[in-house]
Amino acid sequence: MRLLFIADPLETFKPHKDSTYAMMREAIHRGHEVWASEPADLTWRRGGHVVARRARAITLTGDGHHWFETVSEGEIVLAQADAVLMRKDPPFDSEYFYATHLLGHAEREGARVFNKPAALREHPEKLAILEFPQFIPPTLVTRSADAVRAFHEEHRDIVLKPLDGMGGMGIFRVGADGLNLGSIIETLNAGGTRTLMAQRYLPEIADGDKRVLLIGGKPVPYCLARIPQGSEIRGNLAVGGKGVARPLSDDDQRIAQTLAPVLGARGLLLVGLDVIGDRVTEINVTSPTCFQEIMQQTGFDVAAMFVDALEAALRQPS
Repeated sequence: MRLLFIADPLETFKPHKDSTYAMMREAIHRGHEVWASEPADLTWRRGGHVVARRARAITLTGDGHHWFETVSEGEIVLAQADAVLMRKDPPFDSEYFYATHLLGHAEREGARVFNKPAALREHPEKLAILEFPQFIPPTLVTRSADAVRAFHEEHRDIVLKPLDGMGGMGIFRVGADGLNLGSIIETLNAGGTRTLMAQRYLPEIADGDKRVLLIGGKPVPYCLARIPQGSEIRGNLAVGGKGVARPLSDDDQRIAQTLAPVLGARGLLLVGLDVIGDRVTEINVTSPTCFQEIMQQTGFDVAAMFVDALEAALRQPS
C-alpha cells in the first residue's frame, strides 16, 4: 500500500522517540510504500484534485542522524494514496484548520484520511473532555477574569492553561494564596479576548500524567506516566518529565473502555488520553505520541498495533 504522511518536516524528527517515525518504520517493515509531505504542500485547483505538491517517497537508513533517504519525489493526488495520515503537531491554529478542510475535500474525492478531518475539528484537545464530565476534574472554560477568580475561591488550588497549547506550554498553578492570579489571567485571556481553561489541581500529578493510547477503538495495555521532576508541576516530556511505562490501572481501563469505542466510531483511529489519578484532563487527537517509550520499556509494539488497526480500517468500506 501507498501511505502518505502529512507531518512536520522530516528533518525535524527525533527518530529515537518520534511516534510518526515508529509508524513509518513498521509500515516499511511490512512492505508498504511510505511517502511524506507537509501541510503547506496541500493544494487544490478548480478542475483538479487535492494534491501534495512536494511529496517524498522515503526509505530508512538506520542512522540516527540521517535517518531517511528520498527515493522518489513528486506530486501525489491524495485520493490515489491508499491512506493519508495526518500527523502534524499542534498548535491547532488557522492553518491546521484549513488543512483539515482540504483533507476533507480529498475525502470527498475518495481519499482515506486518518484521523478523519471532521473528527479532528470536532475534538479540540482541551475542550473534547467536556463531553465526558463523569471522568474529568472540576473544570471551567471562560474568558471572564471574575469567573476564574470565583473558581479559585471555590477550589483554592487550581491550574490554568491556554486552549491552544502543547507540550505543557503556558500552564500555571495558583495555590491558596492566589499569588499572581491576576497577572496569569491577563497573560492567558489577553484582556478578555481569549478563552482559557481552569481545573482543580490534582495532587496525583506527583505520580505522573498518564498518556493512555486508544488505537482502533481499543486501549493499548500500557500507559506512559510522565512524572514531573524537581519543582516542576508539569509532567510533559517536552519540559523534562520522566516517562515511566506501566500497565493500565483499573481506573485507566474503566475510562479507556468507555471512551475508546465512542471515539473510534467517529473516525479517530488514534487517540491519546491524558489521565491524572482517575481524571481525564485532555483528549489528544492531532498527533498522539509515546509509542517508542512504551515499546522500549515494556516490549509491547504500539506501532504494530497501530498499523494492524490501519490495515483493518482500510479493508472496511469507506
